[in-house]
Amino acid sequence: MTVWIETELCNGCKRCIKACPYGAVELKDGKAHILENCTSCGACIEVCKQKAIQTDIEPRAIPDFSDWKGVWVFTEQRDGALSRVSLELLGKAQSLAADLGQEVSAVLLGHQVSGLTKALLEYGADHVYLAEHKLLKDYRSIAYAKVLGGLVMEFRPNILLMGATHIGRDLGPRLSRRVGVGLTADCTELSIDPEEKILLQTRPAFGGNVMATIANRYSRPQMATVRPGVMEAVKKGRNKGDVIKYKVTLSEKEIGTKVLEQFKEKKKGVSLSDARVIVAGGRGVGSDAGMKSLFSLAEALGGEVAGTRIVVEEGWLPVERQVGQTGQTVRPEIYIACGISGAIQHRAGMLGSRYIIAINKDAGAPIFQVADWGIVGDLHQVIPQLTQAVSQSKRK
Repeated sequence: MTVWIETELCNGCKRCIKACPYGAVELKDGKAHILENCTSCGACIEVCKQKAIQTDIEPRAIPDFSDWKGVWVFTEQRDGALSRVSLELLGKAQSLAADLGQEVSAVLLGHQVSGLTKALLEYGADHVYLAEHKLLKDYRSIAYAKVLGGLVMEFRPNILLMGATHIGRDLGPRLSRRVGVGLTADCTELSIDPEEKILLQTRPAFGGNVMATIANRYSRPQMATVRPGVMEAVKKGRNKGDVIKYKVTLSEKEIGTKVLEQFKEKKKGVSLSDARVIVAGGRGVGSDAGMKSLFSLAEALGGEVAGTRIVVEEGWLPVERQVGQTGQTVRPEIYIACGISGAIQHRAGMLGSRYIIAINKDAGAPIFQVADWGIVGDLHQVIPQLTQAVSQSKRK
């Protein structure tokens, strides 16, 4: 399989040189030449308007997936309680299914958990696949992967979503390997391509410096894990739909592990995911002492204080208050960004906020591009004035 240049057609435009991600094209005597490190990725072929770049590689055929239908959500439960991210994913699954003209299904595994099916129907599931067995009471990788893999191969869903939790991050890769498909982890956005009708999965890449959109054209189901707090749970207020009971056959011998005892660590710090108002500080706060005014404003608003990665690294806030790609993802009613430039790593954790207010002395800061309201000024002057105004309004 080779790629070559029809030199009589090449006009030396250099588009192929710019497009090649491996530096495998060079210009000699005004004509493009392919180097030995070419991987035949085809990037140069796509940009050549002169059709001067040729290949003997046969384009990969896209299989017929017309019998793979439906948007599935693996609904995680612990001790008989549904995780919040499962309900959030059901909300997103509704919009994805609507774009595809398909239906939403929830998949519930456990022991004596049939009482949870009503909530799943209320939050948008058209169908609930229920797999109950005493060996599914506690999460174990092999047991859950075997049962969920059996469901996938029998009912053939088009899309399968799960939360990027401790369980989801363990189960997702195991399941994708079992059924022979790819997996996009830690997605922050999901959508349907209007032309190809495939799932577009967006996630931070290269250390969070870019947002990559990934599409799976050659296998099904299209699998993705999504961070908690990124999507919004949508309660439809109805419980119509059907529950499909799946017969489970499991033995302790094939699982290979046993849960002897469970330890629950007492949660430390604050839960930013529950806060309706968040006042967040960035590098512009300047110091540990500079954070005090943010706490005063948060207290006046009945909210919580958060920060960017640099704030945590400097020791101005504990790690549980970090928002961003390597921190928490939040969806408050109001997010006040103080001295935050608006790097993509931080925006990945707070773009779900209903209203964003930015305070920064740099009028060109990227944070203003995503803010609903912006204040250009010194935060150390602006924030005390805001705090005073809020406190006065409460006394009236």
